Amino acid sequence: VAPTPASPYDIMKLVHKQLEKDGSGSLTLVPEMTEDLWTVYNIIGHGDRVRAKTFRKIVNQSATGSTNANVKRFLLTVTVEDIDFDPRASTIRIKGKNVTENEHVRMGAYHTIELGLNRKFTVDKDVWDAIFFSYVEKACDPASSADLAAVIMQEGIASVNLITESLTLVQSRIESSLPRKRGAAAQGYDKALRSFFAKIMDAVNRHIDFDVVKCVLVASPGFLNSQFLKYMFEEAVRANNKTLIQNKAKFVPVHSSTGFVHSLKEVLSDPNVMKQLQDTKAAEEVQLLDEFYTMLGSDPERAYYGPGHVLRANEELAIDKLLIVDTLFRSMDIAERQKFVSLVESVKDNGGFVRVFSSQHVSGQQLDKLSGVAAILRFPLPEPESDGAASSSDSEDDMIS
Repeated sequence: VAPTPASPYDIMKLVHKQLEKDGSGSLTLVPEMTEDLWTVYNIIGHGDRVRAKTFRKIVNQSATGSTNANVKRFLLTVTVEDIDFDPRASTIRIKGKNVTENEHVRMGAYHTIELGLNRKFTVDKDVWDAIFFSYVEKACDPASSADLAAVIMQEGIASVNLITESLTLVQSRIESSLPRKRGAAAQGYDKALRSFFAKIMDAVNRHIDFDVVKCVLVASPGFLNSQFLKYMFEEAVRANNKTLIQNKAKFVPVHSSTGFVHSLKEVLSDPNVMKQLQDTKAAEEVQLLDEFYTMLGSDPERAYYGPGHVLRANEELAIDKLLIVDTLFRSMDIAERQKFVSLVESVKDNGGFVRVFSSQHVSGQQLDKLSGVAAILRFPLPEPESDGAASSSDSEDDMIS
């Protein structure tokens, strides 16, 4: 079960910072909510050293040959070789070789450390660059809390989702069997529908923190969303649910073709919704991507994508807005990562706007299909003859669809 949203004051804690002149150093952090763990996942890379408390089952054998097992808790430092993030369980699993003397784990032995909420850890890097620090600063800033939710439904299927700058978390899935509207079963339809709506309302009450969330999109085919909102607020008045009543204006009915989570893409692209979402970070990504698509259609010499094209545009000081997906900063190739870090810093130095898209968002996944990097230019540039990284017709088809 996904965690309930945290309060806006539950922010990642920076406990200690030690940096050297050559850019190396360590940070000690305490993640407070799942969003923080996503930040940690983006910070930690292959070859970093992570120190945290961990557990291992230790088997002892007596002189008589009998054995007993105890679970020991101790500090360990590993050099990262593999990292996996599970947002639903709110954990990060880090596998690597032990680099410190320890009576329970020999030097060089593999061990997996699990990072979780409210667990202190230290990450040591050879180089801390501007992108890493931007992630940490955002996570430690209360203003970066989640502020958008979406309830997506069709008859018998619904989900309640929280949308932050970096994650789309399915907080609750609801399924109910509804009889047909016609025939002998029709008499039970209205009762079953109300029961279905009651389950959705319960999920809204449990998973949406209205002290943080600014807008709740309620999406469905047809008029099901309007029926649900009518039911929910009638029930809220009857039960004197002041939280729902006071936040009624935050609920916005919108159209979606289905009640499945993938319909979130079209919901967030609906121009009628954008005014309601203009203060949210998730909406900003959608707006930028739509602006890029529009420019590509109307003035393609001012819309570049693919590393080769975009790097050339930067050499000409032509980039007004840079769109880049976060996966490019997790490359195990240090030179490849540094190329994109330098691109970001150069665009900012030249007065351009940079937006790092999350690969966990539908907008970031769409950008990733275009090689992960795109730019809106200040002035037209004739297109280079080739860009081996990302100019295939398949990529363009993915973008336009």
